[in-house]
Amino acid sequence: MTKKAPALPIRHLFWFGWKLLVILCVTLCLIALLRLHSQSNLSSPDSFSPARSRLSRVAFEGLPKIAFLFLVRGNLPLDFLWGSFFENADVSKFSIYIHSTPGFEFDESTTRSHFFYGRQLKNSIQVTWGESSMIEAERLLLAAALEDPANQRFVLLSDSCVPLYNFSYIYDYLMASPRSFVDSFLDAKEGRYNPKMSPIIPKKKWRKGSQWIALVRSHAEVVADDGVVFPIFKNLCKRRPPLDVGKGKLNVKLQKQHNCIPDEHYVQTLLTMSGLEGELERRTLTYTEWNMSAAKMDNKGWHPFSFTYGVAGPKKIKQIKGISHVYYETENRTEWCHTNSTSVRCFLFARKFSRGAAMRLLSEGVVGPFDASALLATPA
Repeated sequence: MTKKAPALPIRHLFWFGWKLLVILCVTLCLIALLRLHSQSNLSSPDSFSPARSRLSRVAFEGLPKIAFLFLVRGNLPLDFLWGSFFENADVSKFSIYIHSTPGFEFDESTTRSHFFYGRQLKNSIQVTWGESSMIEAERLLLAAALEDPANQRFVLLSDSCVPLYNFSYIYDYLMASPRSFVDSFLDAKEGRYNPKMSPIIPKKKWRKGSQWIALVRSHAEVVADDGVVFPIFKNLCKRRPPLDVGKGKLNVKLQKQHNCIPDEHYVQTLLTMSGLEGELERRTLTYTEWNMSAAKMDNKGWHPFSFTYGVAGPKKIKQIKGISHVYYETENRTEWCHTNSTSVRCFLFARKFSRGAAMRLLSEGVVGPFDASALLATPA
C-alpha cells in the first residue's frame, strides 16, 4: 500500500509566499532605482540635451527668409524708418513678428507702415524689464516664427533699433554665415549666478551677453523648445529689488540677493549647455554705446546711450559701421568680426535711437529713399 506524501503545513506555504513577495518588491525597487539613475544622468550638466520636438527635420530647400522679431512696449516709434527699409526689400525674403502689450494691434490707426499690419502675436504677455517675462516673450516670438519653415534666420530687435545698411546687404551678410550671432562671455566679476541653479546649470556653463541675438534655425529651435533651463531662470534668476527707504534694515537683507538680469544670460547659457558654443559667432550684431559716466550710474550699473538727431550724424554712423572687432575683458579675448571666414564689419543694427535720429538716418539715405513730409501727418 502506497503512502501519501504528508501535506505541507500551512505556515510553510505562508512563509514561501512571503519570500516570493519580498523578492518581487526588491526587484521592482531595483528597476525603479535604475530608471531614476538613468534619468538623472540625462539631466546632468555633462549630458544636457535640448528638447527635440522640432529638430532633425528635412532641410528647407526654398528661398530662405529672415524673421525680424520686434520686442516692443507698445507701438513701433521708428516704424517709418523700418517701413522704408522693407519697402526696398524682396517681400519673399523676410517676415515680421511683433511682441507688444497684450491687446495692442498694429493697423492703420497705430502704425504708418502696412508691413506691420496684423503682425502682433495674439498670445503676448505683460513684460517687465529685469524679469523672466522678457525671455518668455523672446521665446514666444521664436516659436511663432518657427511655424514658417522658410524662416531660416531670426533677428531680435527692440523698438529703438535701427538698421545701418539696406536690406540686401543685411540679407547677404546673415545668409552667408552658418553660425548664430550671440554675444557670449564668461561672467567672472558679477555675483549674478545663483549656486542653487546647480547642478542643472553648472557655474562653468554660466554666460553673459547682449540679449539682441541673430540665430540660425536649429538654434532658434533649441531656445523655443527648452523646458529645462527656462524654469530654473524663472525661479532663481531675478533682479535685485531697488533700495526702499521705507523698508529700513530690511534693505540690507534684500541687497544681499543675487542681482540676476535673465535676458543677459539665458540664451548664452542655454546654448553653451547644449554644446553649441562652438557653432556661434560670439558677438552681437546690434551696436549699443554704454554711458559709463559717474553721474549716470545707478548702483554702479551702466546705461545705454541714447542717440538724438544731433548725435546721429554721418561721422558717428561711419564710426559705428567701421568697427571691425570687439574686446572681451573677462576672457582677455578679441573677437575679430567674420561671417563664413570672411572679415566683415561687426554691426548691422544699432540702438537706442530717437525718432529725430531715425529721421536723420533716412534723410541721409542710410537705409533708402525718404520723404520727410510723410512724417508730418499723423496716422488716421
